[in-house]
Amino acid sequence: MGARTIVHVDMDAFYAAVEQRDRPELRGQPVIVGARPGSRGVVSTASYEARRFGVHSAMPIGRAHRLCPQGVYLPVDHDKYAEVSRQIMAVLRELTPLVEPVSIDEAFLDVTASRRLFGDGARIGADIRRRVREAVSLTASVGVAANKFVAKVASDVGKPDGLIVVPPGEEAAFLAPLPVSRLWGVGRVTAEEMEALGLRTIGQIAGLPPGRLAPRFGAAGAAALIALAHGRDERAVEPSSAPKSMGAEETFERDVADRERLRATLRAQAERVARELRADGYAAATVTLKVRFGDFSTITRARTGEPIQDGLAIYRRAAALLDQLGAIRPVRLIGLSTSGLGPADHGQLSLLDPAAPRRERLARAVDRLTERFGEDAVKPATLGRARPPRRAAPERRP
Repeated sequence: MGARTIVHVDMDAFYAAVEQRDRPELRGQPVIVGARPGSRGVVSTASYEARRFGVHSAMPIGRAHRLCPQGVYLPVDHDKYAEVSRQIMAVLRELTPLVEPVSIDEAFLDVTASRRLFGDGARIGADIRRRVREAVSLTASVGVAANKFVAKVASDVGKPDGLIVVPPGEEAAFLAPLPVSRLWGVGRVTAEEMEALGLRTIGQIAGLPPGRLAPRFGAAGAAALIALAHGRDERAVEPSSAPKSMGAEETFERDVADRERLRATLRAQAERVARELRADGYAAATVTLKVRFGDFSTITRARTGEPIQDGLAIYRRAAALLDQLGAIRPVRLIGLSTSGLGPADHGQLSLLDPAAPRRERLARAVDRLTERFGEDAVKPATLGRARPPRRAAPERRP
């Protein structure tokens, strides 16, 4: 069969593009999806029009507003984006069952066995872009290569609305002129360290002996970086891989030292995360609490136990972790995440908690009401009219 054919599909400015699609008056305007200006949140996605002003994802919303005060600022609509994502993934699975979602708006495909039906990698890549556009009226950037790493870099290079094909054997030549920051595992700080050593391109990394990088990355890490610089990556596309975690967090407009408000925020977050777990058929063994204080120092605490998917059980673990912190300094951000995810075993509820079966039946009834009438239709009485937390998409890392 020869070399594999791996495709990486990445939607262009996904959240902002969905909003521009649904609201034609926003097309051509700088659209920033994320926190409200004046708050202390961040940008989730910026349209390409907004990016011309220097706005980018994860930027503090205040800085984005200073750079682009004329922009259109919209809140994140997770439910809408998730539905569009489901439609996109369904399109990709028409070509191969070997689809590995990486996040809500990107995925890897192994189309090696699909070439007989759909043609070579270039034809399949073009077909994907056409099918996605017809299905959801959005553009996707596509990279095609013999492995995941090079396909991912190719789709990034082709943005927006591009198709880049790297033929087998040409990986090193394609990567050579690109900056070292394109390598997986090389963040901003590491890239600056490399540049200080005169290492600015991937081609320069590829030409190094492993011992040159070993003091910084260790022998195994140095060998892995050099292999990537040559365009070598043997990882398989894994369609059944579970998300690493599911979570939610909230940045307060003003620092909060009221423990009851913090607990109420965690309660709302626990309910939302529990719904996500049940919807995807997962239970979580570990609950992690994240607290960022007014001085930006951040701590995390985790507790692992029996796998759970119940909002009250998730909240109890998070609240216990909060109580362990003792006196609370003013808090800027609080959140919880669940990890150690595995298939939920609905028939084996804890014998130590006789109320668990009743809570699960109630939770699933609430899920049905939420699906029909919206997230705020039913909520625990302790939450009153509390504002729901922002939802964090499941992490699916390559």
